[in-house]
Amino acid sequence: MDEMANITGHGTGSSMARSRRQSGGMPWLVAAMTLAGLVIAPVAVLIWMAFFPDENIWPHLFSTVLGTYVSSTLTLMTGVGISVVIIGTGTAWLVVSCRFPGRRIFEWALLLPLAVPAYVIAYTYTDLLEFAGPLQGALRALFDWQTKRDYWFPDIRTMGGAISMLSLVLYPYVYAMARAAFLEQSVCVLEVSRTLGSGVWRAFFSVALPLARPAIAVGLTLALMETLNDFGTVDYFAVRTLTRGVFDVWFFMGNPGGAAQIALVMLLFVVGLIWFERRSRARQRFHHTSTHVRALPGYQLTGWKRVLAVTACALPILLGFVVPAGVLGYYAIGYFEQSWTPEYLHYTRNSLELAAISALVTVSAAVLLAYAVRLNPAPAVRIGARLASVGYAIPGAVLAVGILIPAGALDNAVDAVARAHLGFSTGLLLSGTSAALVFAYMVRFMAVSFGAVESGLGKVTPNMDLASRALGHGPFSTLRKVHLPLIRGSLLTAIVLVFVDTMKELPATLVLRPFNFQTLATYVYQYASDELLEQCALAALTIVAAGVLPVIVLSRAISASRPGHRRST
Repeated sequence: MDEMANITGHGTGSSMARSRRQSGGMPWLVAAMTLAGLVIAPVAVLIWMAFFPDENIWPHLFSTVLGTYVSSTLTLMTGVGISVVIIGTGTAWLVVSCRFPGRRIFEWALLLPLAVPAYVIAYTYTDLLEFAGPLQGALRALFDWQTKRDYWFPDIRTMGGAISMLSLVLYPYVYAMARAAFLEQSVCVLEVSRTLGSGVWRAFFSVALPLARPAIAVGLTLALMETLNDFGTVDYFAVRTLTRGVFDVWFFMGNPGGAAQIALVMLLFVVGLIWFERRSRARQRFHHTSTHVRALPGYQLTGWKRVLAVTACALPILLGFVVPAGVLGYYAIGYFEQSWTPEYLHYTRNSLELAAISALVTVSAAVLLAYAVRLNPAPAVRIGARLASVGYAIPGAVLAVGILIPAGALDNAVDAVARAHLGFSTGLLLSGTSAALVFAYMVRFMAVSFGAVESGLGKVTPNMDLASRALGHGPFSTLRKVHLPLIRGSLLTAIVLVFVDTMKELPATLVLRPFNFQTLATYVYQYASDELLEQCALAALTIVAAGVLPVIVLSRAISASRPGHRRST
């Protein structure tokens, strides 16, 4: 009887807890679905524009340029994908599991290229490597060459150049995810591999890589989404991708509907990327069977292996950060008096404020969505959260159109009501303010923050929720006291990524910024596109510098993510 009473009591308690969880989670569900609707709205506007354009030019696009846009995009994504996986995964394994000179510096320095915008590195290397640049000039002087026919030098403004530039600044996405995954791996499976005679690379391919594959897939997906959305680099190098096609159709042909139709083709690409990432995680589930948290076994490298390891880690940093930062620093010093102006200081403050506010808003929204999915993992909630992440696939300028049209219509409606009933004009409340920019950044980078927050919450066992509810805490109290402290590393990662991406974001800022409002990104774009890199070097260097400290913080957060980590180690 006592046992029956206990069982009955336990069952009743579980039912009550489940009921309390469901009722307590309803406000979160409503808030999350409302937020998802707001985030999806610009995409819905684009879809409407694509299917009901004012002038349908789809047959013309399909028969002429669409094939070129698609093939160029696939080539670019394939080249960048292979490069970032090799660079990011290989260097992550080296700094985590091998011992060689400079390893601790490489741990955080390999993230530094994340702070460099792709269009900035493209401008820098073009200035450095073109025919009139210092490198070819030095070669001509050294070998007494007179014209370009006297020697061969690779042309950077090609598909290969675009792949190289994007790979140098996007591999940190894979590196960060792979390094975190390697740090979290159980020491036992690696020790077993080592005792069975596996060397460093055999242990990597047979044990560590399969365990880290889901995390690598996430990093690769983010890098490819950035590749798909890049405009500055492909435009400067004359690579005709889908993104370039969107801008050509919109700006040069004046057809937003045609641009939206090309954007839908890009949306199919990102749906494929999301499907790939989810399938990789669903079909590769690994669980650690040990709680050992001792330091990972370190493979001491000697001789030529040590030299190769140092070279492999140093080259991405040298090419992706040191060279462009050095060139920009040289120009910034030489043209400092022309660059250090009150306008520059004002643009810097605008950029930092926008990036900080956007990061906090975006991560807060991601927490709301991810926690609502945790409280009520119904298909509708999951689909809403996934749809809220598709903004990362839409080019910034096209996404800005999807925001500008409904925001402008709402502004006009409010203004008409105010004129009719209150006798005054409200002006532009949304479409002409920084609020539209912050909203665009939130839509654009929701995928980055949501992925990091969801991954962090997924590592918190549901038993923590049940224990908190049993102690009388509601959903908000549980989130604040239990989940947020446990996922602070993931939150910091999301904030850093959104902050850096917002500092670098260009197309949406160009379209949605208020009148007479400049950021560092728009300032650099205007000068660099006119071949005046020297005059905007200080602003470009500021964008890079703003991302350096957060990148270092991100590296420390990744190091601290390993269970049993102590600062003394």
